[in-house]
Amino acid sequence: MNNAIEIKNLTKRYDDLFSLGTINMTIPSGQIVGLIGENGAGKTTLIKSLLGIINRDSGTIKIFNKDIDKYETLIKEDIGVVLDGMFFPEVLTGKDINAILKSSYKNWDEDLFFQYLKDFQIDANKKVNKLSKGMRKKLEIATSLAHHPKLLILDEPTSGLDPIVRKEVLDIFLKFLSDEEHTILISTHITSDLEHIADKIVFIDKGKIILDESRDDIMDNYGILRCDAEYFDNIDKKDIVSYIKNRYDYTVLVNDMKKIKKKYKECVLDKITIEDLMVLMIKGVK
Repeated sequence: MNNAIEIKNLTKRYDDLFSLGTINMTIPSGQIVGLIGENGAGKTTLIKSLLGIINRDSGTIKIFNKDIDKYETLIKEDIGVVLDGMFFPEVLTGKDINAILKSSYKNWDEDLFFQYLKDFQIDANKKVNKLSKGMRKKLEIATSLAHHPKLLILDEPTSGLDPIVRKEVLDIFLKFLSDEEHTILISTHITSDLEHIADKIVFIDKGKIILDESRDDIMDNYGILRCDAEYFDNIDKKDIVSYIKNRYDYTVLVNDMKKIKKKYKECVLDKITIEDLMVLMIKGVK
């Protein structure tokens, strides 16, 4: 299987405030990969490094087996981007944006762009500053798709969208992925979205990757064990990934549900959500 993204030994330091790395990550073509973590964990720094928006301190990044330092212009033709924060001047209209990007991308598809605007119910003559937050986000999504990219890099693409529109947008992403050469890297705080669409989850905390596993393995193997204090003292600590002590009981993260079910039959075992996983891995006692 070919790789859409390959990152080796990536580091980026902002004085003494924040350090990213060392990051090693591979994303195969044809997958949706969810990037999760707290605010300030390093997700946006990683994405901006991938896009060449910021200069990394060390490491190599290849997209479609091409070094981004050598083939930056060629690679960007194949990447659609939605960043967290509107990047269009507010005085522009959809028609203005079409004219600008038509001259910027060799594969810009004017008909497709206006079809997306129609589907999203965006008036092509209305200025950006007259659009709601949700409409602005949909405009970004339309521009990211209209030049037929092979890779989508998305930072909070469904932020500000109501559940119905969010579902429509996720369906568009899934349709995009129906071509096995297409790939999506999506950073989002709406972790429930990833439970429906992601093939793999990459979890960043304090600039480090602390988990890189398939969604199916996470949902099948990880779970939550609940027990009282007396029972907790008898649990083999090798079976615990992390735990949180509550007022009356313990919430325990485990990563081998089949073994745990057989070994601790008296305890309550719950399926994991990605949000549960984040909270227990970050806030839990290791």
